[in-house]
Amino acid sequence: MDEFLRACQSAVLDNEAKVLSGQMGVPHVSLLQRANPDNDAHHLTIEHLFGILLHTGDMRPLTALADHFGFDLVKKEAPAPEALTASMMHVSKEIADLTIAVHSALHDGHVSQIEKQAIRKEIGHVRHELDVMEQSVKVA
Repeated sequence: MDEFLRACQSAVLDNEAKVLSGQMGVPHVSLLQRANPDNDAHHLTIEHLFGILLHTGDMRPLTALADHFGFDLVKKEAPAPEALTASMMHVSKEIADLTIAVHSALHDGHVSQIEKQAIRKEIGHVRHELDVMEQSVKVA
């Protein structure tokens, strides 16, 4: 917990606390007091933490929190959007390929490890194309 609180304080102090407090709509001194893990009288709220992450882009608090619970924080890269019709065709093709892989695997009544691997690969392709479609919808 201490690493998380120190990461929050560092994010405030290393990102121009006076400017940050203005962006968050919090008095400068109040933000400094709330971010200080040695100050038992004041604490950051979840809204403050969100504001720090949003306005600074400094993910050290989130990284420390994830690390405390045994997770890694990895930024997701958004795929490049396509025309919506092209994206729909790619999704349809990948779903068809997945359908064929599952159908082929079930043909003999036994799904082998190689067939499971092929199905997982096709699922990954479908997920990727759905991510592309999601980006395409955002820009459409």
